[in-house]
Amino acid sequence: MTLRGYVSNQEQLRSGEVSPRDYLEETLKRIAELDGELKAFVVVNSEGARRAADESAKRWAAGEQLSAIDGMPVAIKDIIETADMPTGQGSPMWEGTDWKRDSASVHALREAGAVILGKTTTTEFASKHPWHDTKNPHDPARTPGGSSSGTAAAVGAGMVPVGLATQLLGSTLRPASFCGAVGFKPSVGAVNRSGSHDHYSQSCQGSIGATLADTWTVLRAIADRAGGDPGYPGLAGDVDFSRRTKPVKLAVLETGGWSFTSEGARQAFDAVKQQLRDQGVEVVGRAEDPALEAVETAVADAHALTVAIVAWEGRWPVNTYSDIDAGQLSLDARDRLKTAEAMTRQEYAELLTRRAAARSTYESAAANYDAVITLAACGAAPVGLESTGNVAMNVTASLLGCPAVSIPVLTDEGLPLGLQVMGRTDRDAELFEVVTWIAGEALGRPDLVG
Repeated sequence: MTLRGYVSNQEQLRSGEVSPRDYLEETLKRIAELDGELKAFVVVNSEGARRAADESAKRWAAGEQLSAIDGMPVAIKDIIETADMPTGQGSPMWEGTDWKRDSASVHALREAGAVILGKTTTTEFASKHPWHDTKNPHDPARTPGGSSSGTAAAVGAGMVPVGLATQLLGSTLRPASFCGAVGFKPSVGAVNRSGSHDHYSQSCQGSIGATLADTWTVLRAIADRAGGDPGYPGLAGDVDFSRRTKPVKLAVLETGGWSFTSEGARQAFDAVKQQLRDQGVEVVGRAEDPALEAVETAVADAHALTVAIVAWEGRWPVNTYSDIDAGQLSLDARDRLKTAEAMTRQEYAELLTRRAAARSTYESAAANYDAVITLAACGAAPVGLESTGNVAMNVTASLLGCPAVSIPVLTDEGLPLGLQVMGRTDRDAELFEVVTWIAGEALGRPDLVG
């Protein structure tokens, strides 16, 4: 058994093809073989994972499994608290810090019987600066993306079937695209972020996995036990991955990031649009629909608008970290703090009004389509580890608060590139069924479905 190209873990366990302990040992073997170079993990709790896997095996033998993910190895991004491992937030200031508790999502995963395997690298406070030198599994000279760098690299290398990620600008979709994995950023508020160090209003806890089924099932298991963020109902709906829901009409969004895309990425996207049209799907862009042109106008400055909102919302805790030891903060973190301290409450209120207007414009237009498609990154992962790549093609979904999925069905420079499919807010399950058809039927990649 191998993890790359594997049948989804749920099916393997149900069929008896593999036990939770055997599955875990395969993941640990691959981590031992590959992570010395890739450096996707901060820490691996092998013994704790083995104990959890053995308990899961007993439940499966007795027919008393706790959920569909009972026994599944799951990696946790290192801004999400775990009781049995430190949470360093990608910062030398907090490296090795034991918060002595599970986040809401990790506690829910344990309740569902998942095997919490280890902590994966993140950029500093899940922002831009990469203190860790995690590498892309398809080309170690290139970035894996960020801030969910380690989760994407671990999944892309076949070291683990699925892991938790977060996204504020592009931290789930972009690294999934670069590393050849499936990335899922749910609707804003869909998964409880309590105990995760990303309190921003656009942040979402998502997943990166080898298949659509695993990325969905892990988050749904969390939401069923921990709900969504306070004030939100949580991820809901059922997805039948054996059913393919063919869309009638898809919208295309270029977004404000289009001018940054590579020629190879644009050609790959054009080819997919033609494949969809050949399958009888109507594909509509801004030139054919004034409502889509209105959306394009509304999100043209999505990056600048989001950066301004994030600056204000990140004033705390960065100001307290600066008080502790400013020398342990990156220049980027210190610059964000200066921007926040120069802003006023009224300016922030105006930013929120603009965001609300963009969301309203999008939801109105999206109601006329089965889903919205665009690129999941500007192109292939760039060479070098000093940057995690351009967020321009991801930030729109974050600003709008809508669900988005990246599926690795394109290539650029011979490397993975994701197709991004966006849906309507709080209709994540509907989006998944459309994406399942696109991947499994239109583009001939049933291996991505699970």
